Amino acid sequence: MANVTRAKVYLLVGTHKGAFMFTSDSGRKNWEMQGPFLKGADVNHVVLDARGDPTIFACVNSYWWGPNFRISRDFGLTWQETESGIRFEEGSDNTVKRVWCAAPSLPTEPNVIYVGVDPGALFKSEDGGRTWKDVKGLTSHSTRDKWAPGGGGLMVHSICFDPEDSKKMSVGISAAGVFHTTDGGGTWEARNKGVRADFLRETFPEVGQCVHHMESHPTKPDVLYQQNHCGVYRSDDRGKTWVDISEGLPSRFGFPIQIHPHDPNTVYVIPEESAEFRCPVNGEFGVYRSRDRGERWEKLVNGLPNHNAYIHVHRQAMAIDACDPCGIYIGTSGGQILYSRKEGDSWEELVDWLPPVYSLSCTVLL
Repeated sequence: MANVTRAKVYLLVGTHKGAFMFTSDSGRKNWEMQGPFLKGADVNHVVLDARGDPTIFACVNSYWWGPNFRISRDFGLTWQETESGIRFEEGSDNTVKRVWCAAPSLPTEPNVIYVGVDPGALFKSEDGGRTWKDVKGLTSHSTRDKWAPGGGGLMVHSICFDPEDSKKMSVGISAAGVFHTTDGGGTWEARNKGVRADFLRETFPEVGQCVHHMESHPTKPDVLYQQNHCGVYRSDDRGKTWVDISEGLPSRFGFPIQIHPHDPNTVYVIPEESAEFRCPVNGEFGVYRSRDRGERWEKLVNGLPNHNAYIHVHRQAMAIDACDPCGIYIGTSGGQILYSRKEGDSWEELVDWLPPVYSLSCTVLL
């Protein structure tokens, strides 16, 4: 647990108009803001890689120059582009439309990074982000003709690693479902048993489910949680089967989901009314917490706008730090960042008037 007083907390923010960085000590009361970085670009996701010298990775989507990946080794002062770009091989029928998320691999692979893209593909770099190759086992999956774009497109947006074996990983794809590999991406197995797809003719298909966000816990890699278009689910066997844990929530629909960093039994979600009205139910914004793996849910509202709060939280716009007690961060489409230093029991406003927030990620450095 990161509870050392000299720890420094970094909150990385991806927005519609660039990236921002907020820093604080472990008390997380006073924050310093830097940015905007990468002005003029949609920054879909930005993360701090702490496996070696701290390095920031950003998934950048420019109206003029298209999608790309940027790297900063001086905390945002300067940025470098990739050498090869993120694109399919010449002759492919696919075109990268948007770079959605970045996921540094395990510490045992310090130069390996993955990114998820639209159209439903995964790219891998083995040289710290300089060059990229398509993970063809996923792109050419035998069920691909059954995948379809969701409201935001057809994209890999969630990447979960096995902390003990870099060849094992799961990805969440909207709208295709969860897929798992045990051989480093050579082959992939669809793992969606028990997950609904109410918008399809077949309610429980092999593939076609619309995963909104998926997370795993580093101490229990067998356990996965996902917020889906059609409910909240938990798997205890790396996605082979899923249990519906939506009962007790005001809606089955929502986007972000996060797991407590020190307690894999505690999970947080933010329900929204429906696909047609992506706002809190009855305008009552709240974070729901379960301490027992989704058996029971409690609504957390102390300090949150709980009346006429018609705000939206994107799938990657909730993050948790590793302090003790842990901090939870929420970014809204209205440009606010709300956070709790008390594991959700009470909330404060960190900042207002940012551009629409796409993503948050948090890293604690000692």
